[in-house]
Amino acid sequence: MQTPQILIVEDELVTRNTLKSIFEAEGYAVSEATDGDEMYQILSQNPVNLVIMDINLPGKNGLLLARELREQHNVALMFLTGRDNEVDKILGLEIGADDYITKPFNPRELTIRARNLLSRTMNAAVQEDKKAVERYSFNGWILEINSRSLVSPTGESFKLPRSEFRALLHFCEHPGQIQTRAELLKKMTGRELKPHDRTVDVTIRRIRKHFESIADTPEIIATIHGEGYRFCGDLDQE
Repeated sequence: MQTPQILIVEDELVTRNTLKSIFEAEGYAVSEATDGDEMYQILSQNPVNLVIMDINLPGKNGLLLARELREQHNVALMFLTGRDNEVDKILGLEIGADDYITKPFNPRELTIRARNLLSRTMNAAVQEDKKAVERYSFNGWILEINSRSLVSPTGESFKLPRSEFRALLHFCEHPGQIQTRAELLKKMTGRELKPHDRTVDVTIRRIRKHFESIADTPEIIATIHGEGYRFCGDLDQE
């Protein structure tokens, strides 16, 4: 695997320098940005595999930037922030962050979680590029593999965040089969399911919102109470 490229978006100099030292010691290439403008400038000039972002930033905050990032770039995203309330964490994951760590942080835990996230996302990207199937079609909808987009029956295209794309792709690869929350979370993020983890439910809710935008779309993802979810679309693949 190529040397991972990490972009740290953090306005506090001491924290930014600490993170840079931690990840460079692990052998990663590290870039730094203090706000969204600098982040986009670096992303336009360099390949980045993982963005580690604070929420409290000058100008646009990290939540707004993350939403934009998910629409424009396919990159792993981790929040590292002092905002430790459950609402912010759920919102961060709902926007599409792959992980959420609160300050103060344990450097060893941070590097392990970053390494695992990079391993999953970079290897998954290689495997996705190798897939022979280019698209899945169901009930007038199309899941485009290469662009990682969901196209509606009316032609509207939704660029899917990584977690949504992986969940929907997994459903398409296993039509009609019940997928537990643990299986889906493992596929989406590589993490093991823990009590009260709502990441899967939030992701399914976001996917369903796309389908609900078109009237008369039948139920595509059904909730199987006490077990998980099942893909119910009338599926073709090309």
